[in-house]
Amino acid sequence: MSKVNIKPLADRVLVEPAAAEEKTASGLYIPDTAKEKPQKGTVVAVGNGKKDEPLTVKVGDTVLYGKYAGTELSVEGADYLIMREADIFAIL
Repeated sequence: MSKVNIKPLADRVLVEPAAAEEKTASGLYIPDTAKEKPQKGTVVAVGNGKKDEPLTVKVGDTVLYGKYAGTELSVEGADYLIMREADIFAIL
């Protein structure tokens, strides 16, 4: 997990996506053009939450999120997603 100098506001969460799968369970390698966008990642930073709704996720949690959730962001060569907590489906 990397240290980043971004502090999300309100109910937003900064997530570092997991690496895309390189090969299938049966051992076949997946070409770059066929790789799917990962839907799992690690929470790197969290906001303060809304006035009446504290956040349930915390830094270090591994989460599942929607395929098209969040906004892609690149900081110092690393890729991140910033999204609302409501876009997160589950904590693993």
